[in-house]
Amino acid sequence: MEVRQETDYVLHHAQKILAIFAAMRDFARHLRAAGHRVRYVALDDASNRQSIPDNLAALAAHYGAQAVQWQQPDEWRLDAQLQAWAATEALACTAVDSEHFLTARDDLATQMHGRRQWLMEHFYRPMRRRHRVLLDAAGQPEGGQWNFDHDNRKPWPGTPPAPADWRPSHDHRALWALLQRCGVQTLGEPQADALRWPLNRCEALACLEAFVTHALPHFGDYEDALASRAPRLFHSLLSFALNVKMLHPLEVVQRAEAAWRAGQAPLAAVEGFVRQILGWREYMRGIYWAHMPGYDRHNALGHHLPLPHWFWTGATRMRCLHLAIRQSLDTAHAHHIQRLMVIGNFALLAGLDPAPLHRWYLGIYIDAFEWVELPNTLGMSQRADGGRIATKPYVSSAAYLQRMGDYCQGCAYDPQAKTGERACPFNALYWDFFARHAEALGTNPRLALVYRQWHKMPAAQQAALRAQALQLRQRLDAL
Repeated sequence: MEVRQETDYVLHHAQKILAIFAAMRDFARHLRAAGHRVRYVALDDASNRQSIPDNLAALAAHYGAQAVQWQQPDEWRLDAQLQAWAATEALACTAVDSEHFLTARDDLATQMHGRRQWLMEHFYRPMRRRHRVLLDAAGQPEGGQWNFDHDNRKPWPGTPPAPADWRPSHDHRALWALLQRCGVQTLGEPQADALRWPLNRCEALACLEAFVTHALPHFGDYEDALASRAPRLFHSLLSFALNVKMLHPLEVVQRAEAAWRAGQAPLAAVEGFVRQILGWREYMRGIYWAHMPGYDRHNALGHHLPLPHWFWTGATRMRCLHLAIRQSLDTAHAHHIQRLMVIGNFALLAGLDPAPLHRWYLGIYIDAFEWVELPNTLGMSQRADGGRIATKPYVSSAAYLQRMGDYCQGCAYDPQAKTGERACPFNALYWDFFARHAEALGTNPRLALVYRQWHKMPAAQQAALRAQALQLRQRLDAL
């Protein structure tokens, strides 16, 4: 079903709606070709009631159905909506497992029961053991350690060259005309030349093979790098195909492991990639289902500033944010460091309201569905859940951004300066953030060094930093 309920519940990127609808239509064609009966409800069908329950009721009546089954939705709002509808129907209604994840919805909550913090590492190692991934004959981690994250933090020097875009190209003009004719409002724009996302399993598998061949060998070294000349670097861009169920997560993990065992990629790169899927992706889903409903309303730090206008244009003089946001608007994608340590970092330091920030992330990214985006944004990035996921806030001054790539080059602001008209906003905002939240964060052992540095500063320097930060927070639109 193509329904306004789903196009309109948040302002989505144009490419996101195009890719999902185009993939749905392609899937329907494949099912028909295989001999299945398919009823496809297009956006402009006269009988389309534009909501899933209303369409289900109409279809059940039309076909004289006695029972309705559906695949478990990945998002709480849809699950609740379908259960509420089923409770009012005389039909026999049942939901079946999607079988597309490696854990059940409540596995994480069961495993973490009694723990104060639900750390990903406590989940990741048992997952490796359960699925026998990157283990030696004795059941120990290959290479003698579970996590090679410290090996995967290099800035990209420009070589080896980033691979060309291997994704397929699709003509989206007719579908885009339909969306416009039906009045669907979108964020960003469709790419002028073509839609560059896989629309079926065959294309997604080809993308997986291209990633393993051309990018995985260098993925680990540069997975945290920031490069204006190569925004994709060596990232897979497979999350869209995974999240709309063209690929199964285990086959992706096993293909990466096979590349290491064949000597085609280093262990640190493969482990880092495996951790994103076998670990982080499944962990985020467990966090989501354990804390919904209500997780989207958390705001533990009491941040309430509105998003600056340049979140919708990229028109800011801060070059790092301009590059990351402009890329997001143009391509519906940004890698995890752009999302976490550029955009999310600024949002947390400045004190932006996490609720509209969550809706922005949910709408703008092609792979953003609430089960994965919400805990990443409110929990990991904005610490709005009070630290349920992360042991410390993911924030940095300009020094980290400058160290990880070329985003500071040619910026209107000086990454070395802490105060003054040309000082990078990240610097004063960084210290002000910790000063403002000393009561909540001051006893965190992982922040002891930060607070020691703050307390050693002369009172005049502290006052200057806080005054600079206050001025910045009062004129975010002008930065």
